[in-house]
Amino acid sequence: MNPEMQVEPFHCPAQLPLTCLQIRDRLNRDHEISQLLDQIQNQSSNLINIYKDDSGALASELQQIGAGDPFEEFYKQLKDVRDHHARYPNEQAENSEQRYKVRRVGDAGEPVPSIVDSLFSGEEAYGRFFDLTTCHESYLNLPNVKRLTYLQYLEVFDNFAPGHGGIKRADKLTDQYFKYVGELASYLESFMRRTRPLENADKVLEEFDKEFDAAWEKDEVDGWQKEKPPSNEPAKDLSTADAIWCADCEKEFKNENVYKNHLTGRKHIKAAEARKKRDGESEDAANGVKKPAISATRLKERAVAEREYRVTRLASAMSTERSDTRVNVERKQGMTERERQQELENLLNMSEAPQQQEGGEEDGEEGEEKIYNPLKLPLAWDGKPIPFWLYRLHGLGVEFPCEVCGNFVYMGRRAFDKHFNEARHIYGLKCLGITNVNLFRDITRIDEAMKLWEKIQREKKKSKVDEGSVVQMEDAEGNVMPEKVYYDLQKQGLL
Repeated sequence: MNPEMQVEPFHCPAQLPLTCLQIRDRLNRDHEISQLLDQIQNQSSNLINIYKDDSGALASELQQIGAGDPFEEFYKQLKDVRDHHARYPNEQAENSEQRYKVRRVGDAGEPVPSIVDSLFSGEEAYGRFFDLTTCHESYLNLPNVKRLTYLQYLEVFDNFAPGHGGIKRADKLTDQYFKYVGELASYLESFMRRTRPLENADKVLEEFDKEFDAAWEKDEVDGWQKEKPPSNEPAKDLSTADAIWCADCEKEFKNENVYKNHLTGRKHIKAAEARKKRDGESEDAANGVKKPAISATRLKERAVAEREYRVTRLASAMSTERSDTRVNVERKQGMTERERQQELENLLNMSEAPQQQEGGEEDGEEGEEKIYNPLKLPLAWDGKPIPFWLYRLHGLGVEFPCEVCGNFVYMGRRAFDKHFNEARHIYGLKCLGITNVNLFRDITRIDEAMKLWEKIQREKKKSKVDEGSVVQMEDAEGNVMPEKVYYDLQKQGLL
C-alpha cells in the first residue's frame, strides 16, 4: 500500500438531527478509523523502506548466503532465534489482533474511556458548538475595540472590517493583535481536525493558503490593499458642508474647532507619523531610489492578513457549528446556574450510557427498553418524560424547601402550595404544639411559626372575657354593677 495515500473526506449523510450521544459515537468511530489508517500508512512506509534497503542489511545478508553454504547460514540464524527464546522464555509474541481490537472494558473491569472523551470541553458538547470564551476575553483586552458581549462576538469574530466591530489597520500591526488572531485561527483549525478526523485538513488548509497567495499578489485582500499616493481631496464624501476630513486618522469632524483640538491629540500625532513614513517610502520609490523589494511593515501586514483570511475561511466552512453555537448561547442565557451545571454534568456522565447498553443493563426485567432521561424530567401519563418547555413553564426546576416538614424540598410552586394541606406539614405543626393549622399557610420556618403561635395565644388571653363581669348585681338604690364590684363594696361597708 502506498504510504502517501490520501484519505478521501468522509461526509455523514444529512438526515434527522443527531443527539449528543449519537454524535459522540460517530466521532469515536471516525477517530478509530483514522487511527487505523495512520497505522496502515506507517506500516506501509516501513515495508517500503525495507524493500528499498537503504541501510544495506538485505544486501549484506544475501552476500553472506551466496558466499558460503546457504543451509549453514540458515541453521546459524535459527540457532540465534532459539537462543533468544531460551533466554526470554516468558516473552509473548505480538498479537496483531489486539492492535485493532477496540476495548470497552479494562482489565480490572472498569470502563475504558473513549477517544473523544478527552478531546472536547463541556461547552463544545462533542463538537456541536464552539468554545470561544478564551478568544473573546483576548479580544476584549485589545486596545480600541468595541465592548461586545459573547453573543455579539459570535456574530462578528470573523469580520475584520473596521466598520463591523473590527480594528483599524494601524492597530492590527501590534504583537497583541497578532497573537489574538493566531489563537483564534489555531482553535478553529483544531476544532476542524477534532470534528472531522476523516477529512484531509492539511489539504484544506493548503488550498486556503493558495487562495490567499493569489489574492495577495493581485492586491485583492479586503482591508489590506496597498495605500494609494496622498491626494488633496478627502477620502470620502463629507456629511455636511462644515465637516472636515482628517486623512491621517481617516475620520470626519463636524466643524473646524473640533478638528483643531484633535490635531494636538496623541492618536493623531501617532497616525500622522505613520502616514508620513508610508508616504516617504512611496516618494522614494517614485523617484527611483532603490528600496528593498518588500518592506518589513508589508511583511507584517501579510502575516496578519493571512491569519485573518484563514479565520474567515474556517468559520465559513463550519457555518453550521457557528449558527448552532449562537442558538445554544441564547438558550443558556435563559437558564439558571443550577440548570446549566446539571446539563454539563449530564454531558460529562454520558460516556456511561453506551457501556450500559453493551452490558444489557438498559433493558428492564420484562425486556422493556429503559427510557433515556438525562435531565431527570418528571414522567407523563404515558411513562415518558414531559417536554422540557412544559417543565420550564410550570417551574418544576425551582426548589422550595420547608423547614417545618424536616427540610423537605418541593419541586415547583404547585407542589409547594399543595403540601400545606398534606399530612407531612400538618404533622410538623402539631409537633410544635400548633393546633390551628389553617392560619399557618405559606409559613415554612420553625421560628416564624412559633412567633406567630405565641402572638395568637397572647391576643387570645387579652380577648378572653372575665366570668365575674358577666353576672350583674343591684344595690338598694337600684344601681347595677358587676358581681365582683358589688362584693368588694359590700366588704368595705359602702353599701
